[in-house]
Amino acid sequence: MARRTILVTGGAGFIGSAVCRHLIGRSDTRVVNLDKLTYAGNLASLAEIEADPNYRFVRGDIGAGALISQLLAEERPDAIMHLAAESHVDRSIDGPGDFIETNIVGTFRLLQAALGYWRGLDGEKARRFRFHHISTDEVFGDLPFDGGLFSEATPYDPSSPYSASKASSDHLVRAWGHTYGLPTIVSNCSNNYGPYHFPEKLIPLVILNALHELPLPVYGEGANVRDWLYVEDHARALDSIVSDGRAGETYLIGGRAERTNLDVVRTICRLLDERKPRPGGQLHEELVTFVADRPGHDRRYAIDPSKAESELGWQAKESFESGLAKTIDWYLAREDWWRPLQEKKYAGERLGAAPRRADRQAAS
Repeated sequence: MARRTILVTGGAGFIGSAVCRHLIGRSDTRVVNLDKLTYAGNLASLAEIEADPNYRFVRGDIGAGALISQLLAEERPDAIMHLAAESHVDRSIDGPGDFIETNIVGTFRLLQAALGYWRGLDGEKARRFRFHHISTDEVFGDLPFDGGLFSEATPYDPSSPYSASKASSDHLVRAWGHTYGLPTIVSNCSNNYGPYHFPEKLIPLVILNALHELPLPVYGEGANVRDWLYVEDHARALDSIVSDGRAGETYLIGGRAERTNLDVVRTICRLLDERKPRPGGQLHEELVTFVADRPGHDRRYAIDPSKAESELGWQAKESFESGLAKTIDWYLAREDWWRPLQEKKYAGERLGAAPRRADRQAAS
């Protein structure tokens, strides 16, 4: 197979870095990683591939149209995988402006640059080009506790500034496909977890707070349900979509692993009790602290990934239990990665160090 070039936006983030590592693991792919390096972007997550001759990092903003156009002209990619986004619900509640600017305006400017580039391609390269927009299941709103699954036909009903901004970007991508003919694909995923996850999200927050004997914050009664997807399984799915997905289609990617937030926290506690017992024999679950619920907190997310499974031959390899065990083992072994993040300040406070901030960092 001829070598392909893929431009990955947001490739220093959690999912983006997993995609970059996965793609570089193939012998037929060159990766150009464009990332602004905001608080959640971390080049340490890419250390294992940074010297690879098939990898290039470019620091830049998806909203910088001239930069994007120049980069596209230089690299002539066969696809764009668009992962750059503001993605933390609590941050969107506290400060929605960044989410509007990055997720909506940034996606618009990237689409404009991609459209101009695609129109200049020759027949076969133009036919094979894909603009793959990676989104979230949160655009669908929520589901009742007692049934139902999100599918590609589920109407949009976003509940937070974050999910509304992602829904807007999804609509823009489809409009550029419908109106201008740009070969676009949209994928929506469930909650990801795994190595290199920024410590403000539920699973790494609970792991690191537990290691530091800090409270483990759980919103409300912990009854909210999420479908969990191991990040490396997601990276494989995204590769399948950009490689074999049909232009104009949407694919939902989920792990078939629904858990309440409280179940997630309790499972982490049990695994840590086995791997890193607390002094004096106390259980990690004793650190669980219930906090005031988030405004507009969605009840339940659950994805039906049947289309991706049947059309693309993809399936999640990790169960929630096996993926979570791998994740905890990684955090126990990789203090060199997470310790510098804890020592940095973001939003004026230290990760996991202030009870007020911890109250706003529970599950998504």
